[in-house]
Amino acid sequence: MRLTLSTDFALRTLIYMAARRGDRATIGEIAACFGISKTHLMKVVNRLTQQGYVTGLRGKGGGISLARSPERINVGAVVRDTEEELSVMGCLNEPGFCRLEPDCVLRAALREASMAFLKTLDGYTLADLLIPSARVASHLGLSRSA
Repeated sequence: MRLTLSTDFALRTLIYMAARRGDRATIGEIAACFGISKTHLMKVVNRLTQQGYVTGLRGKGGGISLARSPERINVGAVVRDTEEELSVMGCLNEPGFCRLEPDCVLRAALREASMAFLKTLDGYTLADLLIPSARVASHLGLSRSA
């Protein structure tokens, strides 16, 4: 399974925000930190805002911040909310996709593998991703006080 760039950017944005420990950041700042497209990141942040993961404040001194504590943001939920298609093959979503469908063991195996992937991610929160917090902050160019 391969996640889209939107999900990648969403997870990196959430990690960045959690490492800031409540301080607001701008989309430009996050995009520059990761060397990613500001335009694409704006769309991702808009979606994260609609889904209740971040809040935004416009104007001078504005920016985005986490809407919930990192302990209350589940990684599996973020992936489900940001991915439009989680099926690794068309037959998992489209009935009648293949003539083998009624007796296909591969289809069942792929469905099981996809569920295991998500179940593993469900075992992690955003806080878990920050366990080496000082090192994560350092990699992001953030001081310990940020």
